Amino acid sequence: MQETITKEITEVEEDQVLNRHLILHNDDVHTFDYVIDALMDVCKHQLEQATQCTYLVHYKGKCDVKTGHFSELKKMKDALINRELNATID
Repeated sequence: MQETITKEITEVEEDQVLNRHLILHNDDVHTFDYVIDALMDVCKHQLEQATQCTYLVHYKGKCDVKTGHFSELKKMKDALINRELNATID
């Protein structure tokens, strides 16, 4: 019983943290246009922001594409992964 309560508290605390980051990582497979479209669709970026993030991913290897609650970012991370992009939450 105690383990279940501790797990639930941990999950709530994890979701309360506002400063979680959705990180998109570089790959050698997808085109710039594909990544830009994914960021616009999944993360609701404007064209300029999606383009800048895509260039940062390409040249720096990764980019923080969104900041927010874990639960919100998890949905976006899963959507990016479903598009075969490499994404993590930090």
